[in-house]
Amino acid sequence: MAPIRNRREFIRDLGVGAAALPFLLNLPSLGFANQTQRKKRLVVMFSPNGIVPKTFWPDQEGEAFTFKESLKPLEPFRDRTLVLHGVCDKVRGDGDNHMRGMGCLLTGIELFPGNIQGGSDTPAGWAKGLSIDQEIKNHLQGQPETRTRFGSLEFGVMVPDRADTWTRMVYAGANKPLAPIDDPYQMFGKLYGNVKDKESLKSILDDLKDDLAKVGSKVSAEDRQLLQEHATFVREMEQELKESASAGHAVPEIEPGVKEDNDNIPKITKMQIDLMVNGFAADFARVATLQITNSVGGARMRWIGVTEGHHELSHNPDSDEKSQEKLTKINAWYCEQMAYLAKRLAETPEPGGGGSLLDNTLIVWTNELGKGNSHTLDDIPFVLVGNGLDFRMGRSLKYPKLPHNRLLLALAHGMGHTIERFGNPNYCGAGILPNLS
Repeated sequence: MAPIRNRREFIRDLGVGAAALPFLLNLPSLGFANQTQRKKRLVVMFSPNGIVPKTFWPDQEGEAFTFKESLKPLEPFRDRTLVLHGVCDKVRGDGDNHMRGMGCLLTGIELFPGNIQGGSDTPAGWAKGLSIDQEIKNHLQGQPETRTRFGSLEFGVMVPDRADTWTRMVYAGANKPLAPIDDPYQMFGKLYGNVKDKESLKSILDDLKDDLAKVGSKVSAEDRQLLQEHATFVREMEQELKESASAGHAVPEIEPGVKEDNDNIPKITKMQIDLMVNGFAADFARVATLQITNSVGGARMRWIGVTEGHHELSHNPDSDEKSQEKLTKINAWYCEQMAYLAKRLAETPEPGGGGSLLDNTLIVWTNELGKGNSHTLDDIPFVLVGNGLDFRMGRSLKYPKLPHNRLLLALAHGMGHTIERFGNPNYCGAGILPNLS
């Protein structure tokens, strides 16, 4: 592959504009074509308040395992699923377990002292380091071949407006929480802008016509054909946008007028997932998070027959069978959202070939607690779906209470970022979580 310096010299010598660069990078006879590199992607999905262990964890270890009620929606993806039991958040320090469970979940490091008082223990502030999704994003954005328009996308569903340790799991750095976008219309605007007036859609190709002609006279017949194919693709995309604008809606379509309201959580979740998949297909980002409510989230899931708040139910004792049944239904609903995301990724072809988006994406579903009524940080639920990081899927694994920092390290390694430590180094000494590959 030609060095960047030589590309710039070539463009300068031809007298073409920098806007033509995307059309030139894949021309073999110019030596600019990148080797085909797989687009690995990572999604972290969050739901709150722990799980019901007896209806969640498979009894068996290995490939011959049975999904219990909470995980049954993943049955169509059994051979692409990895259930990790015994992965624990060992980070201690300031804050109660809901706070540390959320703030340390993706950062693997302690919270700063602060003035946010939880339900018990000491008050605390924000996390002392960046989250693993942002660590991976920074690594990918630092390389031209993996750099994308946004790097990462942070989706939310009914996340409270207030900013505190319970509502943030993504960190750009120490003391730098990132708020998810929980309005799908705002996320649409970020991804696609406001395409309303077809007359304002000025063609990119009209400006590049002379530059492409100059390049075409200097390259092989094969590359002239490739340039023409690129130009045709862009022209078709422009036409689709114009037709979409004239029809009064944007691409992709999203249902209009959905308000941010508790009872619209299913609709909002679906809209956000659809936008995420479209964003991946367009290669806007290779990393995304989906935060459904927040730590101590109190959604009332009337659409599945649960009228009590989720957090309220999670505090009831194990002997309260009705509450246990409702909590199981709640976690099964969250699992359905993961299954829907997996389905959408599986049915979306990888642009440029190479299977589906799910073949190149790993979804990690997790929680701030292992169990709601005990507030334990042991056995944090980590359920993985997809083949993006080349882990050996289709298994139930049980670990002897290993620190979750080692899983965070494994995610980085799987994404091509071979760091030796992440978060508190005291919990990384033995390296990545074993037996994933």
